[in-house]
Amino acid sequence: MPEPGPLRDLGVRVGADVGRIRVWSRHATSIDLEVFAEGDLDWAVERTPLERDEHGVWEATSAGLVPGARYGLRVDGPAGFDHAFNAAHTLLDPYARGLAPADDGSWRGVALESLEASGFDWGGVPKPRVPLDRTVVYEAHVRGFSKLNPAIPEPLRGTYAGLAHDASLEYLTGLGVTTIELLPVHAFVSEQRLVRQGRVNYWGYNTLAFLAVHAPYASTAAQAEGPQAVRQEFAGMVRRLHEAGLEVVLDVVYNHTAEEGRNGPTYSFRGIDNAAYYRHDAHGRYVDTTGCGNTLDLGHEAPQRLVLDSMRYFAEELQVDGFRLDLAATLGRDSQGWYTPRHELLRGMLDDPVIGATKLIAEPWDLGPDGWQTGHFPAGFSEWNDRYRDRMRDFWLGDLRRERATGVAGSGIGRFATRLAGSANTFAHERGPLASVNFVTAHDGFTLADLTAYDQKHNLGNGEHNRDGADHNNSYNHGVEGETDDATILAARRRSIRNLLGTLLLSGGVPMLAAGDEYGRTQRGNNNAYCHDSELTWLSWGDGERDLDLVATTRRLLELRRENPALRPEHYGRLGEATPNSTQMEWFNAEGTTMTIDHWNSPEQRTLQYLAASTPAGDHEEFNRILLVVHGHESPTEIVLPRHPGVTGYSLLWDSSGDLSQVTPLERAPGDRVKIPALSIQLFRVAGGE
Repeated sequence: MPEPGPLRDLGVRVGADVGRIRVWSRHATSIDLEVFAEGDLDWAVERTPLERDEHGVWEATSAGLVPGARYGLRVDGPAGFDHAFNAAHTLLDPYARGLAPADDGSWRGVALESLEASGFDWGGVPKPRVPLDRTVVYEAHVRGFSKLNPAIPEPLRGTYAGLAHDASLEYLTGLGVTTIELLPVHAFVSEQRLVRQGRVNYWGYNTLAFLAVHAPYASTAAQAEGPQAVRQEFAGMVRRLHEAGLEVVLDVVYNHTAEEGRNGPTYSFRGIDNAAYYRHDAHGRYVDTTGCGNTLDLGHEAPQRLVLDSMRYFAEELQVDGFRLDLAATLGRDSQGWYTPRHELLRGMLDDPVIGATKLIAEPWDLGPDGWQTGHFPAGFSEWNDRYRDRMRDFWLGDLRRERATGVAGSGIGRFATRLAGSANTFAHERGPLASVNFVTAHDGFTLADLTAYDQKHNLGNGEHNRDGADHNNSYNHGVEGETDDATILAARRRSIRNLLGTLLLSGGVPMLAAGDEYGRTQRGNNNAYCHDSELTWLSWGDGERDLDLVATTRRLLELRRENPALRPEHYGRLGEATPNSTQMEWFNAEGTTMTIDHWNSPEQRTLQYLAASTPAGDHEEFNRILLVVHGHESPTEIVLPRHPGVTGYSLLWDSSGDLSQVTPLERAPGDRVKIPALSIQLFRVAGGE
């Protein structure tokens, strides 16, 4: 629990006979509580002034603040270029745990008792607490995941309940992922620009309230019953996923709010204390390190406390297992606007007994000065590794394009191997490979299938004249832009997909798979589909719409990852030392001899044999050794399997050159010559003791 302090217990707390509200505003001159009639958000039945203490906390009690009561705030204060007070606005309490929209477009908070008090039955179901080395993240959208699934009753498709349905759980557990990372589920609204265009914010990175779940993702029946039922459905989803052994990580957006730029809508923070909640320059203009119009001023205590209270609420009362922190460099910017890994907010997350026990994943950049911070977050955080993404795309796709155009791939195997082994050149030794969340694709950018089918983005449907979205994608269409019937090109694309999947799921670090990549989902070349709530972004479920061989390949790769601890080290090894739960690595060239500096630096060196042995933490753990062969040329080659002390044989487990049904079992001895197909990966289990 948070330390006692002047900013404790903000928001509404409901007692036996009376409710209490506490709101922080440094500059307000008056704050009034309005409680609205049940079923009539245009009729205030009570208006109560709040009293300010010496810390800027305004407080009042009201018999009208009962569970489920609709309420709002009227706030007045001084004029000035950095203020935006207007007592005519009814504002949302930043700590509201449920939302009710009014006809005039304003929002009302809903006073809710805790889930425990309201009778939600967690049934003793614990959090799965999947160890980080066994974690496989599956990034998904609540609505998009089940919207088209015919195995789910129609009223539940695209909802929290749909994600918790047996059909969803069977698919996810059968695939082999462990941790579902949900795109934003904090209550959000669409930007005014999108509303004017008749579009929506589908992804949800436009938060309205940090302690309320997004009501439109609940079933129609739950929405009709009100915010309490919506919250119950969300909690029920978490419980069902936990029962299946699956963790729930939330993608959370604490860097900015839905109030956009200075001329944007006023929902809450701007009207409560614009000068204190948002970052400004010396002239009162917003400092925007997010690209969304505003930036929360997280160099100060009140916004920091709001973030920590939100995280604690979702981790404790709603039992989620972790957080992916959007534009997390912004969260580490101090009062002067500079990023520091020693920031009070980052430290507060790690030191909090509830939040610190969850998975904390940083998107380690923003748009501000010195905004790229990959590798610079404190121990205890994992980070999205964009260096991994870019290197693996370039090795399998960009280099292939260059080789076809010039006859030379352009880069060798060295940087690829660094990423494969856990990015030790990016993360401090004490943090280890599990600091790296490896990904090839995510919600923003091309899907995995589109990465192999499009050279250019095709975002005209976004209404921004194709100016939005990334221009540099390291993609390769294999000779034809978009859809084609050419069997040779289709086969080459599928081989590239298998290579990228294999690389991702067999690398050291924490892998993240974007939903749908396991079956070849396409967005028809749109690499920024944030405003499409349609079949373009929803997952397809018909057999004719899914590459079932790719699904089988993904399942097999995840099975191999589980079975072979040498593929998932917890620590970086040290030369000549036996570090528990690390991987001892040996690197060989195609001839089976140890890689030299010249081999590592040569752009022509595109074949690598990676011999990895687990270092058990105790006598009860089994020693495990694998050989991963990577060949990055478009011509086949021949390798000599390495001779190594204790190694007696090699058994082929997986080959990316064909579908699973095309993989032929292979048993070979050290020193044997083996033919390796063009552009492929082979995984062998190694026989023999330490």
